Amino acid sequence: MNRLITTFKNIFAIDELRGRILNTLLFITAFRLGSAIVLPGVDPNKLNLNPQGLLGLLDTFLGGAFSKASIFALGIMPYISASIAIQLLTLALPYFQKMQKEGESGRKRLNQITRVLTIGVTAVQAVTYVRTTIPAEALLIDRGLFTISSLFILTAGTIFCMWLGERITDKGIGNGISMIIMIGIVSRLPGAIYGEALSRGTGGSLIFVLELVGLFFVIMGAVVLTQAVRRIPIQYAKQVIGNKVVGGQRQYLPLKLNAAGVMPIIFAQALMFIPTYVAGLFAEKSDFAASVQNAFQSYTTWQYNLLFSLLIIIFTFFYTAISVNPVQIADDMKRSGGFIPGVKPGIQTSEYIGTVLDRITLPGAVMLAIVAILPAIANLLGMTSGFAQFFGGTSLLIMVGVVLDTLQQVESYLLMRRYEGLMKSGRVQGRANSETVAA
Repeated sequence: MNRLITTFKNIFAIDELRGRILNTLLFITAFRLGSAIVLPGVDPNKLNLNPQGLLGLLDTFLGGAFSKASIFALGIMPYISASIAIQLLTLALPYFQKMQKEGESGRKRLNQITRVLTIGVTAVQAVTYVRTTIPAEALLIDRGLFTISSLFILTAGTIFCMWLGERITDKGIGNGISMIIMIGIVSRLPGAIYGEALSRGTGGSLIFVLELVGLFFVIMGAVVLTQAVRRIPIQYAKQVIGNKVVGGQRQYLPLKLNAAGVMPIIFAQALMFIPTYVAGLFAEKSDFAASVQNAFQSYTTWQYNLLFSLLIIIFTFFYTAISVNPVQIADDMKRSGGFIPGVKPGIQTSEYIGTVLDRITLPGAVMLAIVAILPAIANLLGMTSGFAQFFGGTSLLIMVGVVLDTLQQVESYLLMRRYEGLMKSGRVQGRANSETVAA
């Protein structure tokens, strides 16, 4: 306890770090206040929204703003959709690839294109949201006027959330966009724990405690999945530059067990509505189609979770393939005078890295699929749906990743000012911490 108190004192003794933490809290407060403001022209007492599937996941990311018809009902998600689209375009189109290689100027142009695309995506999603989600009995004004006003308000809300994320990154503790999503998820955790405790009652106190212990171990497993890396040794040849001899040292290339992050779960979740939709078209004429529709309407059925797991494994390999390029890694190593002991530089190095990447991606994909279906298992074991969602899935992985990144940022400030780190041994490593470790 004394060490914890000392660490907090050290954190707030650093002026820059203290200012960044206070700025972050201020921006988060503004986001949470905006999430509680209902769109003008809506009677919140007549809203009875209970989004499921992908919309339920979106509502979780936004801390309930989607189901409350808030001015931040779309939140930061259109910006994320636009960012993913631009990222895919940089892999497919030479024009975007060229901008990506132009350094800081190219990055600024890509960010500007992403912002413009965000406005277009938000406008389309805003019209769809108010037309299909807000019931007519909850409207206090004409539907046409409400649609037009909400279009501008929701677009402005998304732009404001995007601005908050950028300010948290620049003026706060960092990871602004991820921080906003995490706050939306964490805001529902106290209510979920309270609801689970009420459902168990006084006679189920022991079961509730065991559930909390199980949640702790699930979080530890998610930390392992996020942090696990396969280190490939790299030897650098000695070079004489002037009167100095450089190189000759051994370092490591860290390949993450789960290089795809949470994207495979998001992609798979986005496609899980297709079986229900297609089966619904033939449900009246075919008993088989009706049974398929019933099987995929609930996320707790074995058919749903089997297909969900397979899609996650497939998307994990796909996203890893487009995000980690063994050929580029091998070329960079060759230019810098590095090589893998026992492997020739060039094509053989890229093939070796690709083989290792494939071997570690399979167990990573399986572990990711298990984490994704844990909420369904928890729900089948009798937990409330609100509490069960924290036992895995995208919510858990985002929370773990953002917390690790934030702790890494704080520890970096402490170590720069000659204070002790957050841990007695070792250092906190975030998701993006892929630095090589010298032998």
